[in-house]
Parts: sequence; structure tokens; C-alpha cells
Amino acid sequence: MTDQHHEPDAPTTADTDRSALGAPTVAEDLLLLLFQPDSGVIAGEGTLYYVLAGAVLADLGLGDHVRTGTGKLGTTTVEAVPDSPPSDHLLRASWEYVADKPRGVQTVLAATGPSLREPLLDRLVQRGDIRRSTRKALGLFETQVLADGESGRRAGLLADVRAVLVDGAEPTPRVAALAALVYGSGTLPQFNRDIPWGTAVIERAEELKKGNWGAGAAAEAVARTVTATIVNNVVIAAAVLPRT
Repeated sequence: MTDQHHEPDAPTTADTDRSALGAPTVAEDLLLLLFQPDSGVIAGEGTLYYVLAGAVLADLGLGDHVRTGTGKLGTTTVEAVPDSPPSDHLLRASWEYVADKPRGVQTVLAATGPSLREPLLDRLVQRGDIRRSTRKALGLFETQVLADGESGRRAGLLADVRAVLVDGAEPTPRVAALAALVYGSGTLPQFNRDIPWGTAVIERAEELKKGNWGAGAAAEAVARTVTATIVNNVVIAAAVLPRT
């Protein structure tokens, strides 16, 4: 019997695309969480661009790329940390928007949010987290269909958020930001099957929204403050928009 030598499989285009993307951003994780596999829709489309922009700013805060301040009229502003641009190009676009001068959080959300949904969704498709196809509606018009990519990543994110909101686990800064943003988007009741909607969950989410992440997050004081400020501004912005 002769030994057979098998060459390793060459990387596929999908593998190459995924490796080129780097680690998922908070905004990608948030969009994946908001995707509802049973219906194929994304929860909270009516407020989505504000929420995704908030997730980008939260990511920049967690990475020490931006900080918050106070404007002339007492409004909250966001400014870039000098010489600290993020490597991710979607994050960098928002960083550059506040690099020349501090801008109000509401201004940043409105200016940067509308262009985020599609490139973030493209990334989730490239990673295999969501599958995208088209079908004809009424036999005439092509419509986009989204389905679970069965990568398991959404289930993992949902389990992390549930552990924090339902079981009282102390979150990592990233999971705290995700949970607070889902709550701030107004879509948390839609997760009732996995995260029972009730007083205890609301109280826990309110604490996260305020930046009360737990004793272990003491070293993350700046990121916690930035994220809490951003999430609260997302809540204010989303409150005046129609929810879908």
C-alpha cells in the first residue's frame, strides 16, 4: 500500500473575502442581531440608520478613536482623537467626519447613518452570516430575500446579550454596547422569545444605557462614558422617528 499525499485545499474566494474583512465591527454585530431569521426582515428599519451610526460611534469610543465633549449650547459633541484613525474603512469615514472639528452627536448620526446599512449587510453576506437572494414578486418585480447563513454567529451574539439582560452576567464592553443599542433602538420587545420582555430586563437595559456595566468595567471608564452618551442620543433620535 502506498501513502497518498493530499495537498491542502486552496482558499476559496469566500474564504479570502472573509479574511480580508478583519474582525466584525459592533455595527455589523448589531445589524446581525436585528436580523430576524424567521421572517427574513431586519427589526427597526425605521430607525436603523441612527442605530447603526450609533454603533459605529460606540466602536470608535471603545477603540479610543473618538471622545465626547460639550458644545457651546451645552449639546454633546463628538471629536476625533488626533492621530488615532481606525483601520476599518467604514469606521474611518465617521472618524474623518469629526476629525476637522467636533460635531454634535445628533448631527453625526444623521450625516453618517444613511449610508451604512448596505455595506454592513454586504459584509455579513461575505462572512456567511446572512444569505441574500432575489425572487420575483407578483411575477414582475425582483425583491431581495434575506435568510440565516447558519454560521452560528447570530446565535452566539444573542446568547451573550441574553446572559447580560436575563441572567445578570457582567458584560464585556462590546456586549454592553450591543445590548444597550438594541434596547435604545426600541426593538428589544421583538426578541421576547429569547429575551423575555419585562420589568427586570428593562431595568437591566436601563443600567447598561447609563453606562453602568459592572465593577469589572472600571478600566473602561472613558469608553463606557462615550458609549452611554452615544446610546442616549440614539434613544433621543429614534424616539421622534416612526418605528417599523
